[in-house]
Amino acid sequence: MIGNVKVIHPGLFTTIQDKGRVGFSKFGISQSGAMDQKSFKLANALLGNEENCAVIEWVLQPPKLQFTEPAIICLTGANIDACINEKSVRLNHQIQVCKGDILSFNICKNKVYGYVGIKNGFLSEVVFKSRSFFKGITKRECFHKDDLILYKSYTNFEDHFSSISKTVLNTNYDVLHVFLGPEFERLSLSQKELLLGSEFTVSNIRSRMAIQLEENLNNDLPSMLTSPVLPGTIQLTPSGKLMVLMRDCQVTGGYPRVLQLRLEDIDILAQMRTGAKLRFHFLQFT
Repeated sequence: MIGNVKVIHPGLFTTIQDKGRVGFSKFGISQSGAMDQKSFKLANALLGNEENCAVIEWVLQPPKLQFTEPAIICLTGANIDACINEKSVRLNHQIQVCKGDILSFNICKNKVYGYVGIKNGFLSEVVFKSRSFFKGITKRECFHKDDLILYKSYTNFEDHFSSISKTVLNTNYDVLHVFLGPEFERLSLSQKELLLGSEFTVSNIRSRMAIQLEENLNNDLPSMLTSPVLPGTIQLTPSGKLMVLMRDCQVTGGYPRVLQLRLEDIDILAQMRTGAKLRFHFLQFT
């Protein structure tokens, strides 16, 4: 049986996300996908889903949702108090939902992105082999009040759970691991030392496309031709700002690519709030 999740309140930029659109960059199509892939994968693992089942992603302000049919869900990502019909439920566990139940949340305590997974995944449209929302690619950019989200009803709830190591859930790190970017060697010695030896601050200029850091790094590099970029590419803008490209970034860019974040560290940065401090740690290819 097909059920619907009714969006009673949309929260902030609430979308459907999965692993993203891999293999379409030659057409200029962004990769997209869950900002925190670790939390996305955890939700599906806890539900026994295939690894690319679509989830709901919200940002800082969670949605309020009503289920029209029974389901099994899981909440991962941001630390928050969650309730079914005003009764508290646990994060990172399977949760049984009955017909008419309402999922609501209180204030997000830390991190930025939260996830609602469901048994067998949400059934939004598939565009270029992904259900991830993206403006100009999918019909919706984000959810609005009274929107409906399709899912397959599921009633076989098994009330058992294996504990998860705290190290799996912990992403409160202030050191991000990086590889040297293609234009790193064009920097002066003093610029390199500042880049790899200084503390940086997450600014309030942030989106699914990129996160800017507050501190300036003087940029006297010559202009360059537009070149390929990826999520995790760290660009140095003409004004000296470091711009970390995220999941919805463009596929090419014209700014020097000075560093490249390790995949796992894209998830960590995505969950850092404005004002958080970080340092870069250089990794060598082996």
